[in-house]
Amino acid sequence: MPYTYQDSRPQAPQLPQTARATHSSGKTYEELKRECQQKGILFEDCDFPATDSSLFFSERPSIPFVWKRPGDIVNDPQFITGGATRTDICQGDLGDCWLLAAIASLTLNDKTLARVVPQDQNFGPGYAGIFHFQFWQHSEWLDIVIDDRLPTFKGRLVFLHSAEHNEFWSALLEKAYAKLNGSYEALKGGSAIEAMEDFTGGVGEMYEVRKAPDNFHDILEKALKKGSMVGCSIDTSSIAESEARTPFGLIKGHAYSVTGIDEVSYRGRKVELIRIRNPWGQVEWNGPWSDNSSEWRLVSPSERKRLCQTSLDDGEFWMKFEDFKTHFDKVEICNLTPDALAGNAAQKWEVTVHQGSWVRGSTAGGCRNFLETFWTNPQIKLCLTEKDDGQDECTFLVALMQKDRRKLKKIGAEMLTIGYSIYESPSSDDHLPKDFFRYHASKARSKTYINLREVSDRFQLPPGDYVLIPSTFEPHREADFCLRIFSEKKAITQDLDENVAIDLPEPPNPAVTQQETDEEKQFRALFEQISGEDLEISAEELENVLNAVLKKTKSIKFKKLSLISCRNIISLMDSSGNGKLGFNEFKIFWDKLKKWINIFLLFDLDKSGTMSSYELRNALKASGFQLNNYLLQLIVLRYSDEQFQIDFDDFLNCLIRLENASRVFQELSMKNKEVVNLNISEFISLAMNI
Repeated sequence: MPYTYQDSRPQAPQLPQTARATHSSGKTYEELKRECQQKGILFEDCDFPATDSSLFFSERPSIPFVWKRPGDIVNDPQFITGGATRTDICQGDLGDCWLLAAIASLTLNDKTLARVVPQDQNFGPGYAGIFHFQFWQHSEWLDIVIDDRLPTFKGRLVFLHSAEHNEFWSALLEKAYAKLNGSYEALKGGSAIEAMEDFTGGVGEMYEVRKAPDNFHDILEKALKKGSMVGCSIDTSSIAESEARTPFGLIKGHAYSVTGIDEVSYRGRKVELIRIRNPWGQVEWNGPWSDNSSEWRLVSPSERKRLCQTSLDDGEFWMKFEDFKTHFDKVEICNLTPDALAGNAAQKWEVTVHQGSWVRGSTAGGCRNFLETFWTNPQIKLCLTEKDDGQDECTFLVALMQKDRRKLKKIGAEMLTIGYSIYESPSSDDHLPKDFFRYHASKARSKTYINLREVSDRFQLPPGDYVLIPSTFEPHREADFCLRIFSEKKAITQDLDENVAIDLPEPPNPAVTQQETDEEKQFRALFEQISGEDLEISAEELENVLNAVLKKTKSIKFKKLSLISCRNIISLMDSSGNGKLGFNEFKIFWDKLKKWINIFLLFDLDKSGTMSSYELRNALKASGFQLNNYLLQLIVLRYSDEQFQIDFDDFLNCLIRLENASRVFQELSMKNKEVVNLNISEFISLAMNI
């Protein structure tokens, strides 16, 4: 599976107003709409056609779908009528109730809704059959354009629809989200938090109330102060219990919103309260501290006014925090990034983002259970410098998301099992080696490795430097990932990828001696035997001698050096430019070859005659080449076999290409200033792909 190069340095979250146009034509929504208006046609989206391929990828439609525009379904189609509310969201014949729950929550936040669903769209003057919606994906806002052809059966919408038959914003939103993920079928099964993150750019946390930490009240209080979206629900034990009412007026299996948390003075003591909202706009808690309960009579009018306490049947009510923990089972928090918060939010999270990849053979090292490869995973340094207000530790959230797995379902990809570990960092900024993890335990880690799109956890650690290792559970599992770190105070992050550096010794100038040693006499005799009468070695002669010598070296495995490889060797060592090697040039190369053989044997840890591709980073470093993850991935893809092993001839070819590339880059840098625009990493990347 190909993975493109991504800048892994920390990034600031992108602002939603800079959403990137995604249509294959390269045109924006406004440009496409204007083009249709000028031509007098209705837009047809070639990227998400009105065909079965946009519906399903693993099955045939069970009924004959007919794609129709809203104007072909009803006489007076409207985008939004009477405001967007939860009654606009009725589930159809698709298992995406998780998405519908998130859309229902979206309607509670006008600012967020207006960003996801641009409000200046309608079926009135200027209508051109085109609509657009904005979603967050992996720290980037995308503008998704669709046409308004919707799947129907017997003249009715098959999937998401509004209770008002002439209202279409929710059905079109579902279509845009299906396009984002590749098909309608890709939306089957999921978590409401997943869609909430795509609507806000936030990061989700889930808590089982009965297992919540001791400071759960503080967590909720801080979340609400930061403008986070908080929901809660009561579990059901069967389908029959869904939306069943408890004796206290609460609804099982129903999504509530948490809208406030506070405390009041009651009979001389402080009582912690929490405010809950039922999206239905009615049906409320009837226990202590409910709208008409006797407890409020002993609270001063000023306090009641401050808490906005009313007796209206509006779906919103207060309850004692201890009662909340008794009656509710789950709490979901969608912590919003700074760009998604209202300007008057009391506090804001600090956020940094890292993009990366796990690539087989180089950076897909698996979890700590696999010590031999774990250290090769991407590593991110985290510097916590400021304590929380009034605390001795620093609070931060880590959210690790695997990218595009829903979209990749159609080619058989599944959610990988992912997680992360956090280690106390030594003083250096280098990529931590294997032995570090052999002798050091983690300071914190994700609660579990799990096959969800995102794993997120909240931590409190003393100020200091730490290294975060994101990984799949098993090695050799490939995926792109997005790692976000939310901190209450400023935190500094740095990707511990190696800087590309070449540290090769200058070629020696053989000393002119009056008398050769016995060893030198033997080597000269070998050279004369190989070179023949002209006393120079051609590529063909070099091919014969190297293959003969390496074949006798039983401790390494090799296939056969090609004539092209030998020409590359001569290109590297030929200082005279005649395409052959003289005695001194051949001697220098022979010394290099012996050094490279010793390095290869040193990193052939299991003495199999081949070297694991995961040891390539260290072997190349010992040879004078410090490379970043991207270059290592390129080299592994080119030179390792299906078992991630590298034979000596491939290792030799790799070193020759690297030396040639670094030498040419140095020469060009001295002669041609334009090469300055191409850094050494990019140059080596080009050279290794030729």
